[in-house]
Amino acid sequence: MSESARKPPSTKRGTATRKAIIDAAEHVFAEHGYADASITRITERAGVAQGTFYLYFDSKLTVFEELVEDLNRRVRHAMSEGSAGATTRLEGERAGFRAFFAFTAEHPALYRVVREAEFVSPRALKLHYTRIVEGYIANLERAREVGDVGEIDPEVVAWVLMGIGEMVGMRWVLWGDEPGRTLGPGATATVPDHVFEQVMAFIERALAAGHPATDPADHPADHPAADPATDPGADQR
Repeated sequence: MSESARKPPSTKRGTATRKAIIDAAEHVFAEHGYADASITRITERAGVAQGTFYLYFDSKLTVFEELVEDLNRRVRHAMSEGSAGATTRLEGERAGFRAFFAFTAEHPALYRVVREAEFVSPRALKLHYTRIVEGYIANLERAREVGDVGEIDPEVVAWVLMGIGEMVGMRWVLWGDEPGRTLGPGATATVPDHVFEQVMAFIERALAAGHPATDPADHPADHPAADPATDPGADQR
C-alpha cells in the first residue's frame, strides 16, 4: 500500500464510501488508462464530491495503488475459495485456474490496471505478483512433501503457473475470439473448455508425481564444451 494512503475509515459509511471510490477507479482506469483518468472522472462515477475523495486518498497515484492491492486481494480470495474443497494439488490447480479465469472475466480491469502498473507504480506491480506467488510456493511445498507432485522447485513452478494463467487469460478473456483486439472495458469473455482442458493436461503432466526435477548438468548438449580451435581461452578454463 502506498505510504501516502489515508488510514482506513472508522465507520461503516466511510468504509462504503471508500469502496465506492475504489470501484469507480477500477472502471475509470480500465476505460481511460492511467494517463487519461482523472479524479473528476472517478468522483463523478462514484457519486461523491472531490473533497470527499481527499478524505480517503491523497492523489490519483494513491488510489491507483490501492486499486492494484484491492484487485490482488480479491483475486487471491477467489482462487482460495475456488480450490478450498480440493483434496489433491492437481484438483486444487484445476479449481484455482477456473476461479482465476472467472474472476478476470468479471473484472477485466485486472489485466489493464496491473499491466499499467509496470510504468505507473513498479512497486505495486511487484507486490501484486509476489503475493500470488508466495501462496503458490507454500501450496506446492506442502504438495511435494506428501508426494502429491513430483520433485519440483516450488518457486520456479509457481512463477511458471502464474505465467500460464496470465497469458491464457489475456489471450481468451481480454482479447476474446480475435487475438490482438482488446475487448471493451465492460466486455467479458471466457476461456473455452477445450483450451482450459489443454492447459490442465499440460499442468498435470508437468506436476505429476514420480518425475524428479532435472539438473542443467544432466543435459550437456545444452552446454557444449568449448572448442580450443574457436575459443582461445578454452584451454585456460
